[in-house]
Amino acid sequence: QVTVVESGGGLVQAGGSLRLSCAASVRTFSSYDMGWFRQAPGKEREFVAAISWSNGDTYYSDSVKGRFTIARDNARNTVYLQMNSLKAEDTAVYYCAADSIWSRRRDLATEWTYWGQGTQVTVSS
Repeated sequence: QVTVVESGGGLVQAGGSLRLSCAASVRTFSSYDMGWFRQAPGKEREFVAAISWSNGDTYYSDSVKGRFTIARDNARNTVYLQMNSLKAEDTAVYYCAADSIWSRRRDLATEWTYWGQGTQVTVSS
C-alpha cells in the first residue's frame, strides 16, 4: 500500500509563487513515476506535470509549461511542484499521484493508481 500526502497549498496573489510537496510512504519511491493533477470546481481532473522514475524525464501540460517545475528527491521520498507566475486560472485542488507500472499516457488520470487527498491552491487576481 502506498500513501501520498500533499502539502504547501494556500492563497497567493496572481504573479506569485508556491511550492507544493508530496511525500510518499513507500520503500521503493525511486521506482515510482510521480505526477501532479488539478481539479477546479465543476471541471474534470486535469494533468499538470509528471516525472519519470527511470530517467527523470519530465512532462508538462501546455498550460503550465515554462511556469511550473516538477522535481523529485528520492532520498526524502518527496516530489515537488514549483509554481511560478501563478494565474487565477491555476486555482484548483492539486493532487499528487504515484504509480510503479510503466505507462505511455501519464497525462491520463486513469493511468495512476495512488492518489493523495489534495491541497487547495487559490490565486487571487
